[in-house]
Amino acid sequence: MAGYWKSPDLTFFSNANESHGWDQTLEHYRQKYKQNKNGMGKLVLEVNLEQVDEKTVLGRGEWRLTMPDGSTPHGLTTLIVRKLPEGWRIVHDHSSSAQ
Repeated sequence: MAGYWKSPDLTFFSNANESHGWDQTLEHYRQKYKQNKNGMGKLVLEVNLEQVDEKTVLGRGEWRLTMPDGSTPHGLTTLIVRKLPEGWRIVHDHSSSAQ
């Protein structure tokens, strides 16, 4: 979560679920992956970046998780990244699962 904007204005869309704010997004991740007692797995992102302006980047691509049990959930993602005083941060994440 270090790359996400730690703000109540962060938005995260996952399939039909919508989260607002850094805390709610973190809780979404915890709830989704707590069923796997061995951890959340290893995330790999393959994202093409396009600079919109000097403070905004659009990312589009795929995500893949390798879970400790060997399963490999995957899907598509669109990210909006902004240059903020604390550095470049994801301000919006829209990810969908292929399953």
